[in-house]
Amino acid sequence: MNSQFASVADLDEKRTTFVRLSEHCWGYTAEGDPNTGVIITDESVLIVDTLATPVMAGRLIAEIRRLTDKPIKYVVLSHYHAVRVLGAAAYRGQGLQEIIASQGTYELIVERGAQDMQSEYERFPRLFQAFESIPGLTWPTLVFRESLTLWMGGLEVCVMHPGAGHTRGDTVVWVPSERVLFSGDLVECDAACYTGDAQLADWPATLAVIRALGADKLLPGRGPALTSPGEVARGLDYTSDFVGTLFACAREAVAAGMNLEQAMAHTRRAMDPKFAHVFIYEHCLPFDVVRAVDEASGISHPRIWTAERDKEMWHALQAKG
Repeated sequence: MNSQFASVADLDEKRTTFVRLSEHCWGYTAEGDPNTGVIITDESVLIVDTLATPVMAGRLIAEIRRLTDKPIKYVVLSHYHAVRVLGAAAYRGQGLQEIIASQGTYELIVERGAQDMQSEYERFPRLFQAFESIPGLTWPTLVFRESLTLWMGGLEVCVMHPGAGHTRGDTVVWVPSERVLFSGDLVECDAACYTGDAQLADWPATLAVIRALGADKLLPGRGPALTSPGEVARGLDYTSDFVGTLFACAREAVAAGMNLEQAMAHTRRAMDPKFAHVFIYEHCLPFDVVRAVDEASGISHPRIWTAERDKEMWHALQAKG
């Protein structure tokens, strides 16, 4: 195991790709770093997740401007994590009208947004290039509970909270006429699921809701765009397996009275053979195990991660390997 804290030593830049998914839908991916969705119509543009800083978002805006000069009217936050939301300021000069989030996401920003901002930056500074360009927390201007529908010209865009999973405020964006789904971190592919703020018991039912949509193409939170029904099924199965194996191990550890170090070793025996090779696995697993053990012990609302708690946990668990 890596004794250096989290991903502070990960300095390798990732190659970004701007890939077309359908007539109006695009995916901006970066070799396992957080993905961003883009919907471009003759009337306007919508962004699903903003990238982590305004400077980083500016690079995506440059890609979009090669294709259209239409205003970027909408930003949708798939959840509250800093790496997904703190680049929003870059879109304010591009015609931005609404920053959209679920009620659960708004409540999590209020409760723990400031702590998460510092925590995530100190865990993985490469993901926050030009951190100093962030003007502060990103606050939604339009908050919904279950769903809302946008009409971008003649294109119907459904913004939905399908249930809890990665967080309790998770939001997806669905384009029914093109059968394209932007899932945020509810679905991953070839990357570890970060579950430090998860609702693990609820996640499988939320994945079932997503599966029932019948997407032909899906942009996961991390990993490559899934561009066929078979690939979409693979991403859903992969996420279900990761989450289910993790939580099953935690329930077994709690039932057996294991301490946290023992629970980590028990989880590794099941998880490493299947997932040790995927993006950010070593980064995520200590946070994942702590949250899974908490939830299996009856702590339904995730404890707030702070920069101080991060380091205490990491050096107690990860550095012992």
